[in-house]
Amino acid sequence: MRIHVAIATTGRAPVLRKNIERLNDQTRKADGIVIVGHDESDVEGVAGMPGDPLVLLAPKGACSQRNAALEQLDGKTDVIVFFDDDFVAAPDYLANVEHIFESEPDVVGLTGHLVDDGAKTGAIDFEDAVWRLDTLGERARLRSKPAQALYGCNMVFRSAAAEGLRFDENLPLYGWQEDIDFTTRVGRNGKLVRSRALTGIHLGSPAGRTSGLRLGYSQVANIFYLRSKGTIGRNHGWGLLFKNLLANIVKSVPPPNKIDRRGRLRGNMVAFRDLLLRRLHPRRITEL
Repeated sequence: MRIHVAIATTGRAPVLRKNIERLNDQTRKADGIVIVGHDESDVEGVAGMPGDPLVLLAPKGACSQRNAALEQLDGKTDVIVFFDDDFVAAPDYLANVEHIFESEPDVVGLTGHLVDDGAKTGAIDFEDAVWRLDTLGERARLRSKPAQALYGCNMVFRSAAAEGLRFDENLPLYGWQEDIDFTTRVGRNGKLVRSRALTGIHLGSPAGRTSGLRLGYSQVANIFYLRSKGTIGRNHGWGLLFKNLLANIVKSVPPPNKIDRRGRLRGNMVAFRDLLLRRLHPRRITEL
């Protein structure tokens, strides 16, 4: 089984290099590594690192950069593992991917139960994550269960199940919920599983993230867009929209230091205005 790791990256070269080095600690090595940045600064120092990663440049955006990796790997691998550049995987991650796919042929996509997620709790240092995973041996305690979609910081799928599929480039830049859209379509070809055997820590590094204004707009526009495509469930989609809107309202006073809640709330309001003017679309964030 050929397993390739693909990482789309923007503005996080230092943590990216640390994670590429860490891939060398996997008990089952990747058969190849593809790194896709937007410009040279995104991939500075990556060429010639352990694992001999292939370095590509593509138009800026999670979807377009991941699509560049898919194009490169088309017909060359059996399994594609998409890691965020700030996802620290447990050392047995790839070995467990191989075991699950070999033993469960009806499974086409996997994601892990995380030990911690800095995107939700606040940024985590790389060294702390490694210490927790390798020295303390922390592991997720939740049971494996079927999934409707996969979490973008660590998503794995059989190449055959994603043949001809691409990330939707109408979801620009950060591409909020692009993982739900893409992996929901993959899931039409078989089972998706959130597995306790796959784990790691998502650092939630602030560098490279989109602005609060743009993210707030995406929190509204992307939900309406994906509902029209049928790739996000009604309850999940509208629930996520109103949960984020409420959080942005409540937490805007006083504004927190690390999360631009006021910017997100402004983005929410601009999106609702565009909805009334019948010009709401995810690509509008490139104009904000």
